Amino acid sequence: MVALVPIVVFGVLLAVVTVPFVSLGPGPTFDTLGEVDGKQVVQIEGTATHPTSGHLNMTTVSQRDDLTLGEALTLWLSGQEQLVPRDLVYPPGKSRDEVDKENNADFKQSEDSAEYAALGYLKYPVAVTVATVSDPGPSLGKLKAGDAIDAVNGTPTATVEQFTTLLKKTKPGQVVTIDFRRKNEPAGVAEITLGTNKDRDYGFMGVAVLDAPWAPFVVDFNLANIGGPSAGLMFSLAVVDKLTTGDLVGSTFVAGTGTISVDGKVGPIGGITHKMAAARAAGATVFLVPAKNCYEATSDIPSGLKLVKVETLGSAVDALHAMTSGAPTPSC
Repeated sequence: MVALVPIVVFGVLLAVVTVPFVSLGPGPTFDTLGEVDGKQVVQIEGTATHPTSGHLNMTTVSQRDDLTLGEALTLWLSGQEQLVPRDLVYPPGKSRDEVDKENNADFKQSEDSAEYAALGYLKYPVAVTVATVSDPGPSLGKLKAGDAIDAVNGTPTATVEQFTTLLKKTKPGQVVTIDFRRKNEPAGVAEITLGTNKDRDYGFMGVAVLDAPWAPFVVDFNLANIGGPSAGLMFSLAVVDKLTTGDLVGSTFVAGTGTISVDGKVGPIGGITHKMAAARAAGATVFLVPAKNCYEATSDIPSGLKLVKVETLGSAVDALHAMTSGAPTPSC
């Protein structure tokens, strides 16, 4: 009985006591050329698209929080999970909900950047593009995210600088006429009564704008509950594949990861080895690696997975064309 006491106590500790660590491991992968819940992951409406084949899978990292001591030990002993201090994933002073909201915002930003990068690669012209509309705000119900602003009071606006210069000549309460284009709809004209903002003495329109490639059709990304910005590259490649003739990957199962900027630069991400493991388990034979992740990626390459180094969307497309033609590809 005396000997059983520490065993029982240790068993209780394993089952009840939580540890300040988060487990990171291979997460689910999604084919950006395929469907999820009956919807195309990348859906384009308002223009002709072309058939695709093969796979372009985005990859994720799974996270487990609130681990008991027993769960943490089991995951660590499995050799497939990585335990990291919880503060690295959920910084002190921020709740889990706040971190999740930030990750979701990053994911939405990655979708927008993916669309802009793909349209830029395909040489669509740049326009003053509405990124967000303030709610509440003077433009709510009159302009939408994705609209292209062509003129303010009849004066053309080809760049954000020109748009801002014209706006700085206005006053709160003034009515301005905005010529705009909207995706899959006729061009329109909106009359907006400018509001006030404590940070400026000129009229407040309540929109955030950027110089970005613009197309008259709609690109939607139908994945939910996926946080972070690392799907950008694979989303962009799917858009390019669907809008161009020929198959980008042929019959090859390609997976990858990487952030994408509006101008098509591919950035590094976290958890590269976990994503590679997830890709290989799903059947991938080729993995696109951001150039700045190459050193980490080569530390643990799953058997049967070929790494292809990419620095921009253009270099990724070129590498895939080389792969399908049997030519050498950039390697980590």
